Amino acid sequence: MPLIEWSPVFNVNVKKSDDQHKKLVELINQLHDSMKAGQANASLGNILQSLITYTATHFKEEEQMLQLNGYPDLVKHKAIHAEFVKKVIEIQKKFQESASGAVLSMGILSFLKEWLMGHIKVEDKKYGVFLNAKGIK
Repeated sequence: MPLIEWSPVFNVNVKKSDDQHKKLVELINQLHDSMKAGQANASLGNILQSLITYTATHFKEEEQMLQLNGYPDLVKHKAIHAEFVKKVIEIQKKFQESASGAVLSMGILSFLKEWLMGHIKVEDKKYGVFLNAKGIK
């Protein structure tokens, strides 16, 4: 069973964003499945790196789209993204420094899940309404 079940409640009604959010959910679920299966640290490290890389790509593209469309809360939105990236990089650093990879725990997966789902349902929904009003779907 996946850690995160995608639901239409998470849609922001901007196709590109929804598709990217689904990919982020998929990567978190891959990390969860790999941890449950007891995969080697190299495998977990690769998935964690993929999650970090894809998150950075998603945030950059999302922020560019919001800037191009004059989103009024862009500064706040970027700051929230930056804080998340900082936390995830700290997680990765601790994982890389740990011989056992023990820092990748269910607590960390819960943090990733809760942050992403909360961010989409609150912050991203706001820009969805804003962009939809401009005819962007």
